[in-house]
Amino acid sequence: MTETLEIGVTVSDRAAKRIAAILSKEPSGSMLRVSVEGGGCSGLQYKYDVVDSREDDDLVIEKPGATVLIDSISLQYMGGSEIDFVDDLIGQSFQINNPNAVAGCGCGTSFTI
Repeated sequence: MTETLEIGVTVSDRAAKRIAAILSKEPSGSMLRVSVEGGGCSGLQYKYDVVDSREDDDLVIEKPGATVLIDSISLQYMGGSEIDFVDDLIGQSFQINNPNAVAGCGCGTSFTI
């Protein structure tokens, strides 16, 4: 089950559980910021940071034990996306299933809009 907001960004239960586990080891009030920045072999990449404050224009997604922040500029690239956490033979990682991405690199860490 995922939580859907009016702008269409979701956080899967698997991702929320992993975020909660990460934040439980951080100071009280810590949140996960997901942003989009230039870089990677396809032009854009996701960045994950643990932060202790919000900006006025942040989208805030809250699930038990997990708060995710997305700034308004990054949100333009992430509309309709799902933030998920995958644990498979290759390893563990957050993955963003972004319907706006038209191409991505082979390793899955960067994308093109």
